[in-house]
Amino acid sequence: MNRWWPKRVLVSCAVLVLLLAIATAVMLRPLQPASFDAVRAGYTPSDGILLDRHGEILDTQRVEFGVRRLAWTPLAGISPALLTAVVEGEDRRFWRHAGVDALGMAGALRDALIDHRVRGASTITMQLASLLESPRSPHKAARSLMQKLHQVRLAMGLESHWSKQQILEAYLNLLQFRGELQGIRAASLVLAHKAPSGLSTAESMVFAALLPGPAASPERVALRGCARLDAGAADATCAEVREAATRLLNKGGEVGVADRLAPHLAASLLRQPGQRIRTTIDSSVQRLVRSALNRQLDSLGSQNVRDGAAIVVDNASGDVLAYVGSAGPDSRAAAVDGVRAPRQAGSTLKPFLYELALERRYMTAASLLDDLPVNIDTVSGVYIPQDYDHDYKGPVSVRTALGGSLNVPAVRTLMLVGVETLRDRLHALGYAGITEDGAYYGYSLALGSAEVTLWEQAQAYRTLALGGRFSSLRILADDPVPQQRSMLPADASFIVGDVLSDRAARAVTFGLGNSLATSYWSAVKTGTSKDMRDNWCVGYSSRYTVAVWVGNFEGDSMHDVSGVTGAAPAWREIMDGLHDDAGSVPPSVPSGVTAVQVRYSSSVEPPRREWFLNGTAPRGTIDSVAHDARIARIANPVNAMVVAMDPDIPADRQRIPITVQGGAPDHVLRLDGSALGPASATILWAPTPGAHRLALEDQTGRVVDRILFTVR
Repeated sequence: MNRWWPKRVLVSCAVLVLLLAIATAVMLRPLQPASFDAVRAGYTPSDGILLDRHGEILDTQRVEFGVRRLAWTPLAGISPALLTAVVEGEDRRFWRHAGVDALGMAGALRDALIDHRVRGASTITMQLASLLESPRSPHKAARSLMQKLHQVRLAMGLESHWSKQQILEAYLNLLQFRGELQGIRAASLVLAHKAPSGLSTAESMVFAALLPGPAASPERVALRGCARLDAGAADATCAEVREAATRLLNKGGEVGVADRLAPHLAASLLRQPGQRIRTTIDSSVQRLVRSALNRQLDSLGSQNVRDGAAIVVDNASGDVLAYVGSAGPDSRAAAVDGVRAPRQAGSTLKPFLYELALERRYMTAASLLDDLPVNIDTVSGVYIPQDYDHDYKGPVSVRTALGGSLNVPAVRTLMLVGVETLRDRLHALGYAGITEDGAYYGYSLALGSAEVTLWEQAQAYRTLALGGRFSSLRILADDPVPQQRSMLPADASFIVGDVLSDRAARAVTFGLGNSLATSYWSAVKTGTSKDMRDNWCVGYSSRYTVAVWVGNFEGDSMHDVSGVTGAAPAWREIMDGLHDDAGSVPPSVPSGVTAVQVRYSSSVEPPRREWFLNGTAPRGTIDSVAHDARIARIANPVNAMVVAMDPDIPADRQRIPITVQGGAPDHVLRLDGSALGPASATILWAPTPGAHRLALEDQTGRVVDRILFTVR
């Protein structure tokens, strides 16, 4: 017995010193802690949070990578089983002491000196004090005696100013559980795939057993949990705890912690830890769009289609209600934002070309254009446009040409309007990437050779939906609603919208039964780029504008997928979902538009009631507009032609024939501002070196066609 006496004396002295130290700390004035509200307000998640217009979480984006923290969890949101397991395992007398457990500290010191067994002596309140002082390394804090005294004083201050519930809540939110996971929400959602409120008794025992050693192996954690069960800490079996430890702690890699509804938008907007940004997105519309796109892409998998994107805009406000940057489970580049990625426009720019021609009164919706093979000489060679179905329709009206998306009439219209003029209009409508000069695009601009984004498409088509009024789209709920300004004339915009809503006008190419024909009023245009790399469907109702793109982000071609079979079914499903609770009404007829009955000779097209800008309608019901309505154009020389004079031939023997097709008897030609002669006959012009401007004018002096050519 005597051999134990020195150790007992040593233990007694150590306990006495400890008690004196505690008494000294108690006698000293407790440290004033930050308030609970200040600590909670200063807690910053490592993620930014993206909210929809109603405050629902759309997505999260991790911004800080040194630690993983999620939102602060109130005590009421934590499983009672976990609260019990933590208190029983870490601080059994937590609800009774005043911040310091003298009996526990004395027992821990005795175990260390006599049995050489280390066990924790810090209370939950003291551990919280350590966390508040050193949140990144709480397990290494407060090692020296002075640090321990400081910790005791701060713990006493916490007990004086905070409630026990606040102390426990802050403790569980600031604690490092495992690896980078800090706080019970991050630990629970990442490891257990559930909110802290849903943790079972066995899972709670595992999380509580992690606290003495967060890096311990699953086996070691299970042993701790089972030991606490043996002490009667919880109503669970050891087998359940072992299973939970294996399941929760053998996870690898990053685990999603939210329903990722808008990852591309989150990546572009969230920049600061803890940032909370409210958007204009409606989560229900976002889910509708994602589901529609995924279903359509799944149906197109055998045709080499992997990617899709879509955007939905509220016409009245310009609020973006859905923003899906990528969809499809087979994507090889899912990080690409398809809403912002530039792709070839295909035929989706044609409505703005025809609107410009109508606006300038170069033609009407009843005017006839030749859909016949044409070879156009350009500085880079001969350009031979072809229709989508490689079938030429002969004379067709502008309504049929636009509705049926015929290419040759569009190119003929662009020759009349001018490439530069269309380029300027498209840029003004928000197509920011269309900035090159006319020679860069050439006449293929009519067929969508330029690159545009889905965002730009929705913005431009919304302008048509608003009768020509333009404003930027809005994605942040706190941003002011942009003021609308007049961009296109309401009368020409109305006629273009009427054509895009006319299923009969589309029938020549797409037939009457297709995904573009809705049961409510809508106007829509499809487009397919060269080699079927991009597929678009953009349209609007009275309430919404919807733009859809499908294709492959890598640029490889789809297999036999057109606008009406690729993007259109998803567009239709989205539109139908948006109009479940309300229909869509046709736009009101603006002033400056007149309806007239027209009839074509030789039954080129059936008689119909057609809309005209005031002053452009034929006089009464006419028998034929076939020739008068065909667009007169300069047939030779062609625009941008370069004519080389032959030095071996005398200059007075060289002539350039100037001819006009579709001209009226009173049309005249004007070269470089000077009258050249009537357009009814071929003019043989003696060339002079330099750049020349040739114009075809009607009897009022209005320019019907113009070209530029060069003589060298």
